[in-house]
Amino acid sequence: MSLPGAYRTEDGVIVPAITTEEMRELDAIATGETGPNLFQMMENAGRSLADVVIAELRGSDSSPSVVVLAGTGGNGGGGMCAARHLANRGLDVTLCVSHPERLQGVPEAQRLIYGHTSGAAVDTAHLASLQAEVVVDALIGYSLEDAPKAEVRDMINWAVDQRARFGARVVSLDLPSGVDATTGEAPGAHICADTTLTLALPKTGLHPSGELARSCAGAVRLGDIGLPSGLYARFGSPIPFRTSFVVDLEPLGANRSAS
Repeated sequence: MSLPGAYRTEDGVIVPAITTEEMRELDAIATGETGPNLFQMMENAGRSLADVVIAELRGSDSSPSVVVLAGTGGNGGGGMCAARHLANRGLDVTLCVSHPERLQGVPEAQRLIYGHTSGAAVDTAHLASLQAEVVVDALIGYSLEDAPKAEVRDMINWAVDQRARFGARVVSLDLPSGVDATTGEAPGAHICADTTLTLALPKTGLHPSGELARSCAGAVRLGDIGLPSGLYARFGSPIPFRTSFVVDLEPLGANRSAS
């Protein structure tokens, strides 16, 4: 299988696109060897995501309603962290977690911290009563294995409806939920984002050479989660972040073969 090979940052740095398995390896090396730890990476991801949402709203005359959709894993934890930062900056934020009873560890800690902000929280049963001007999608990320089911599927469909019927802007964390990180294919319900903030390194499934990636990823930006230069070097990449913690990406046409 041929996979998209690289992106160029706004500062001219060429970085490789990586697959799901490569991202799992990168995360394992970070948490087990080089650092940073999961809480640090999640904090960096969430703050960068909040910055991207704020940039999307720059110039808006209103105080738009922001609904953050969060799963129970690391992607959801990053979304909950972003919800806290957005609430702390006076935005009208509502958090909806797919299965709050399943939260553990660092994602659960993020939910508890968010509970001490002015932001609201609803369960999935009450999501249908909301209308958002901005939807933050932090449901699945690169852990997708098959078509989303039950509550997660319904949350995705709600976000799709908000965008289609009301023109809500959708910002996805790492991947639009329901889109495969390696191939860009969607086995079922999936998000189409206006902007995707992918983390650490871009994913091959976001590349516009993929049939679905062209319409689902929107503008792709890259967020710094604090990885050291030595870890980037092991994946054949320089550090992508020379002047800021979030950079715009331009896809390059070169392909490589999947291993």
